[in-house]
Amino acid sequence: MKKLLSGTLIFFSFSLFAQEKSPFSFSLNGSIQSDILFPQEDKAINAETYDEFARTNTYADLNLTSHYLDAGVRFEYLKYPLPGFEPDFAGWGLPHFYATGKYRNVKLTVGDFYDQFGSGLIFRTYEERSLGIDNSLRGVRLAYEPYEGIHLKVLGGQQRRYWERNEGHVLGSDLELNIDRWIQKLEETNTFLTLGGSFVSKNEPDEVITTDATHRLNLPANVGAYDIRARLQKGAYAFLVEYAEKANDPSKDNKYIYKKGNALLISGSYAQSGLSALLQAKRSDNMSFRSNRSQLLNSSFINHLPAFTTQQTYTLAALYPYATQPDGEWAFQGTFSYNFKRNTWIGGKYGTTIKLNASHIRNIDKKYVEGCDPSNSLSLRGKEGYTSSFFKLGEELYYQDINLNIDKKLTKDFKLNLMYMNQQYNPQIVRNEPENIITSNIFIVEGKYNINKKMTLRAEAQYLHASEYTGPEDVNGLLRVNQGDWLCGVIELSVLPYLMFTLSDMYNSGITDMHYYRALVSYTWEAHFIQFGYGRTRAGRDCSGGVCRDVPASRGFTLSYNYNF
Repeated sequence: MKKLLSGTLIFFSFSLFAQEKSPFSFSLNGSIQSDILFPQEDKAINAETYDEFARTNTYADLNLTSHYLDAGVRFEYLKYPLPGFEPDFAGWGLPHFYATGKYRNVKLTVGDFYDQFGSGLIFRTYEERSLGIDNSLRGVRLAYEPYEGIHLKVLGGQQRRYWERNEGHVLGSDLELNIDRWIQKLEETNTFLTLGGSFVSKNEPDEVITTDATHRLNLPANVGAYDIRARLQKGAYAFLVEYAEKANDPSKDNKYIYKKGNALLISGSYAQSGLSALLQAKRSDNMSFRSNRSQLLNSSFINHLPAFTTQQTYTLAALYPYATQPDGEWAFQGTFSYNFKRNTWIGGKYGTTIKLNASHIRNIDKKYVEGCDPSNSLSLRGKEGYTSSFFKLGEELYYQDINLNIDKKLTKDFKLNLMYMNQQYNPQIVRNEPENIITSNIFIVEGKYNINKKMTLRAEAQYLHASEYTGPEDVNGLLRVNQGDWLCGVIELSVLPYLMFTLSDMYNSGITDMHYYRALVSYTWEAHFIQFGYGRTRAGRDCSGGVCRDVPASRGFTLSYNYNF
């Protein structure tokens, strides 16, 4: 195995059929993904230096599919991972394998698997390679549909933590009922109703957590959580209500308090004839749920709390991303989109789309019980910690944004997108940095021009104006989060069907006068994609779905390769 690492990973894909449409036929498919950085020293941005010539995150998946059996294995080479991934992330081997037997309405999986109950408030295992997340379970999962419209899952196993498995076990069951399958009148009126319920329990070994020199905590060996939900869709309308509750679960996240956790999620949407609207609200309180109570950062989470913020794709709009606060938050989000038809006053010759989005997140109301001081974690251990009025909002703002997008095609070959975003970001909460709230106004112009049938030119111009900061140049020895104003420009030339050339520069005009430039060449051929580039990466945060990881500054050549077969 080690000798293969210095060579080239080669996979052969084929399909073998005993006969056409035979239930015993099978096929092989898979993928290779490799991202490589050849780091260089750059004292101007305090880029990390490494002894290795290259740093890489490389994955190779191989899957077999057939009528009765699916199976797969994954090889990972992360011995010298890309900058910003946690030290325990490093390693290499075959950490993921599975086999799923299928017969009629029964599926049985043995090995490593991912799954989710409802919105994930009490259970979601998933992989997000850009964040270094893989919290799969290794064990057994049974999915059974005993009757049309009844879906039952039962599962259990040990959760992955980097290259190890947590000692405890996670057990869970989920039941969903499609009521509309049983009531003909619902189907006739285009009405769909789904009811669901879940239960998850973690079993965890004891450990010594002291409150003082002579006392230790009596930790629960088993912690349970349940979830109930209802989803209704009628025509263009859709509604979701979901509630979850977790038993006492003292952990490092909540400073080892003995308090129940809960979460409520409400969502409503409408979509029809070019008009769409979405309203969401979520309240969560003490809902960090891990299979290892003493872990921090992104490992060992059993559940997932979705962030009610838009996943921004523009560089400066994503400069201050929000990370979900599992200890408690109120989150609201609303989105409205309308497509003005062609040959109208606003729509013009080719139509116009306007989208408005707003997010608002703040703390929940907390009243600490007698003897508990939130600034002294030892004073909280072994106690309830605090009480909270369920429907009362706290006074502290965590995050807020309002953004407006206008997407308009001006001519047959030219399309324009305009965006304005007002953002308020609290670094004290989101990043634990002692700074005031950062208020930003962001302006973005993007144009896309089809030169001919094979060539397209796209360009972006972005400007971020930040609120004034009068504190020290660095905070706790690190460059402060608020670095003032930023400018960003991107130009991209696509030559169909193979090539793409990209140049970009993000410039801090606030306090550093630093350029973060990048040049990329991408080549696509059939199922192969390869990209080569050079540039600087700013120290910051990479986020997805409210989960974030810190990324250090770096400079060097990059090489990425993806292949799917």
